[in-house]
Amino acid sequence: MAKLRVGVVSPEREVWTGEADMVVAKTIDGEIGIMPNAAPVLGVLVEGGVLRLKGTDRGDFAAAVHGGFLACSGDEVSILAERAELGEEVDVQRARDALQRAEESQASGESGEEYVARAARARARLRAAGEDV
Repeated sequence: MAKLRVGVVSPEREVWTGEADMVVAKTIDGEIGIMPNAAPVLGVLVEGGVLRLKGTDRGDFAAAVHGGFLACSGDEVSILAERAELGEEVDVQRARDALQRAEESQASGESGEEYVARAARARARLRAAGEDV
């Protein structure tokens, strides 16, 4: 069976590269699943999304992805993220604390997209780490 060649990069580092059976990501147009021999596609990733990689040599896993682009051509998938973190790298307690602070700021009447974005990032990090949020 054909595999996808996948690369996940952020400005800071190469987050992950390898082969996968399927890539699932959330774009501004909705969730997209990519399998081998897919039609070419370019998507804008949402802030606070979770990227799922299925059928890799290390099994299925997830990464928190905060903005960026996804490009697919044939069996090549490139994820160019503004920020990305593998689920296994997430400091769960730190992410919970960040979510609590963002929610408290919103509850106290502080408004702004900044708090919404912080909460979305914290939730994505927790989901990527396998936590229920």
